[in-house]
Amino acid sequence: MSKTGLSQSKPDNLPKPKIQWGRIEEAEKFAEMVKQFRQGKITRDDLRRFRLQHGAYGSRMTDDYSMIRVKIPAGEVYPEQLEKIAELSESFSIGNAHVSTRQNFQLHWVALEDVSEVMRGLAETGLTSREACGNSVRNVMCSPLAGVCPEEIFDPTPYALSTAKFLLRNAMNQSLPRKFKINYTCCEKHGMARIVDIGLIPQQMEVNGKLENGFKIFLGGGLGAQSFVGHQLEPFTQEADVLYTIIAVIRIYDRMGNRENMARNRMRYLVNELGWEKFQGIVLKERAMVKLVQSVVVKLDLDKTPEVLRKVSISSEMPSPPQGLSRWMKSNTMKQKQHGYSTAFVTLESGDITASQLRAVAEMAREFSAEGRIRNGFAQDMVFRWVKDEDLPRLYSALLEVGLANPGALTMASVVGCSGTTSCNLALTNSHRLAKEVQRKFLELKLDEDDDLRNSTIKISGCPNSCGQHEIATIGFYGGGGRLGKDMYPLYTLLLAGRADGQSVLGLTTTKVPAKRIIPAILKVIEVFKSDKRPGDTLDKWLHNIVAGNGNKIKSVNDIRELLKPIVAPPTMEQDSDFYVDYGNDGSYHARTGRGECAA
Repeated sequence: MSKTGLSQSKPDNLPKPKIQWGRIEEAEKFAEMVKQFRQGKITRDDLRRFRLQHGAYGSRMTDDYSMIRVKIPAGEVYPEQLEKIAELSESFSIGNAHVSTRQNFQLHWVALEDVSEVMRGLAETGLTSREACGNSVRNVMCSPLAGVCPEEIFDPTPYALSTAKFLLRNAMNQSLPRKFKINYTCCEKHGMARIVDIGLIPQQMEVNGKLENGFKIFLGGGLGAQSFVGHQLEPFTQEADVLYTIIAVIRIYDRMGNRENMARNRMRYLVNELGWEKFQGIVLKERAMVKLVQSVVVKLDLDKTPEVLRKVSISSEMPSPPQGLSRWMKSNTMKQKQHGYSTAFVTLESGDITASQLRAVAEMAREFSAEGRIRNGFAQDMVFRWVKDEDLPRLYSALLEVGLANPGALTMASVVGCSGTTSCNLALTNSHRLAKEVQRKFLELKLDEDDDLRNSTIKISGCPNSCGQHEIATIGFYGGGGRLGKDMYPLYTLLLAGRADGQSVLGLTTTKVPAKRIIPAILKVIEVFKSDKRPGDTLDKWLHNIVAGNGNKIKSVNDIRELLKPIVAPPTMEQDSDFYVDYGNDGSYHARTGRGECAA
């Protein structure tokens, strides 16, 4: 028996990865490039361009260590791949992995000479880091609920995987003006189609008397120092035109994107500068041209239903329900559209998971999921799908045994935080640690059990570049520095009422909050909400009404700002020296940054 109490037998009929994303020869080439760099035959900038194309970032303030980003197209990851990532994290990294907001895995602080060994290990199980960084199309995302969502029209997963396969190592994808992001989602509610370069939502329409699959396609969205919500290209894009549309948009961006100004070379700036109607016309014309000169044949594996008949419930009975089960069931599980099955979300702290926990998740995927694999989510979480309802208590017990049974996954208590100063050159604050502190406090207060807060989100970035997606959060923060006299302290800008669903809107800047006052400030906002809300209001709805000018006694975010003033006022160093130290740090705070490699 394993540490989780699960059988370590590995049924032969479990699915294996269908797509080999990795290539051993790329690992060998990386090793050769590092050797040439150490011998002085190529420059640091030459190596930098190469390693970014192959998914390796320089770590904070040094090029001798890398963060390796592992691409997980559509978020689908198989048990043997989880076990390989666990092995590599112990051998070459810090013994744990990080799940990003774009469904990738990241391994931090890998010595430059070891990057090729990690790449080799990934390729052995079908994974790659190629184009996970750099000026290319990044990981193609797909909602973790695609295929099981009760509100979806059809499963977009095969389209996401086919798009990723077509674009990986494609010549047109190797030297774009900047990074480029594509999201597929199952429905309006469970995705972020409007805040990326290309976002796609399944829909159906009657064409020539026949109901056909297609998509609503949104272009020109994105988050960063300046953010935009995407525009819908046309009322309905037929299935046959989806890839032609993607090709056309990438070609236009490659041709017209601003390569001179790094701060304004994402596609959203091009759309904004040209104006939507002009950009839309260029895309439609380019697509017509692409269709005339290029033939694209895409094979879709549309049968994604797992072999549920081979999956039976665990026969042994549990003596009694484990403590905390009902709380976890309420906040971490959703009923699938398939009768008798549920999806279970694993709450991680800022996306972190240890090697031993990865191995345990691999075993649980084999044991409990009818599809024999998991998906990484959009909120630094991991997702078990196709779990029989009667097996949920046993899955919870297995998660509890390895420290992965925290509740709150689908509530405001599950806080997103980017890596911050733990590894990023551009970060100004330790957003990674702050997110953990907020999550722990909220679970301690059992705020995950408050239905008024369930649909709200908290997202934290360590700088304005929005890797933590603060602008689409109900309550969002991005890091900076404050000063009282000669003393500096970590500080965050608070944004309110952001959202990324069918009514996507960017959060409204409200006030600045010192890092050590973040938790009291959030609790104050909740307190004000509770005293001011109308019947039926949730926190997110209450804030949206205020921003829209339909507030109750609280009429605007200015009123909230005034109520927060006593909390955010900085004390002197003599009054509270800890105030001037960031979370996770021992020394005094300094707003020191390095050369950015992933700035938005």
